[in-house]
Amino acid sequence: MGRGPSLPPFVGKIVRQVSTLLLTFVGLTAITFIIGRVMPADPVLAIVGDRASAEVYDAMRLQLGLDKPLVVQYVIYLSNILQGDFGKSIMTTREVSEDIIRFFPATLELATVATILGVFVGVPIGVFAAVHQGKMVDHIVRVVALFGYSAPIFWIGMVALLIFYAKLGWLPGPGRIDVFYDGIVEHWSGVILLDSAIQGEWEIFHNAFSHLILPSAMLATYALAYIARMTRSFMLDQLNQEYVLTARVKGLSETTVIWRHAFRNVLVQLITIIGLTYASLLEGSVLTETIFAWPGIGQYITTSLFNADMNAVIGGTIVVGICFVGINLLSDTLYKLADPRARQ
Repeated sequence: MGRGPSLPPFVGKIVRQVSTLLLTFVGLTAITFIIGRVMPADPVLAIVGDRASAEVYDAMRLQLGLDKPLVVQYVIYLSNILQGDFGKSIMTTREVSEDIIRFFPATLELATVATILGVFVGVPIGVFAAVHQGKMVDHIVRVVALFGYSAPIFWIGMVALLIFYAKLGWLPGPGRIDVFYDGIVEHWSGVILLDSAIQGEWEIFHNAFSHLILPSAMLATYALAYIARMTRSFMLDQLNQEYVLTARVKGLSETTVIWRHAFRNVLVQLITIIGLTYASLLEGSVLTETIFAWPGIGQYITTSLFNADMNAVIGGTIVVGICFVGINLLSDTLYKLADPRARQ
């Protein structure tokens, strides 16, 4: 008995990729659901208060569906998520999905600018350190990268606020924009720099940009350090390859050998590193947002956690997790497009 026709290779790849995404999504939702249920915070008490009667408490518990088995609760929870319903926030009394749309663009703006700073500074100094391996400049870059990678971000942030805001007065303090300008720009995308530029509000654009400098620079210290360290490592590996020696023997200039030959191969590897860094900044900006009072998803999740608002905590965590998976998938796709060998 003959076997049926096999699927084309690209169809099989798509099926495997979609299956991986679905399993990741189910695993993410399951983990966040379990964490939300085992947390000591009682969502019922957070709603009715600790002075409510037993009848009111039981009625709210039934309304939230907490009397059902955990498996049934998870199925209902997953079904609601697939419809974009994360429940209602106790803290803001709005739908969690509305809060995410309101707060997430601020984190996206902060992480994007920090990643751009990390790339445009980290990549050149990483290449420079590799080219001058073992020299003073190499040691300096390695020490700076180690400091940026290991120093507590909350400490760097507080020192930066003390120096550049409190002492020197060069930059504005915490917040995303001065209160005077709040509400003037219509929020189309939620990204103030983009919305103010589109609407021609350049004074607001300048004010928002000045507020963005300190938090993005602090968040970029991690990105810069990681990208510089990995760039140096990749470049050292490429500079020791035979094709680099061949190019030098042929009389090509050192600039051409480094940037047109060695760095071209490094760039392919850096795509994945930059993608991972960007995803890490999106999920790891909690401390930066807290220190600088930045109204992003990280601060929203933290504040919700302190107020036992588990719908908001779980909803925000799932959205950040989905972004992390999506960015990793995009970087993997770009890597395969840039490197023909990865497509084999």
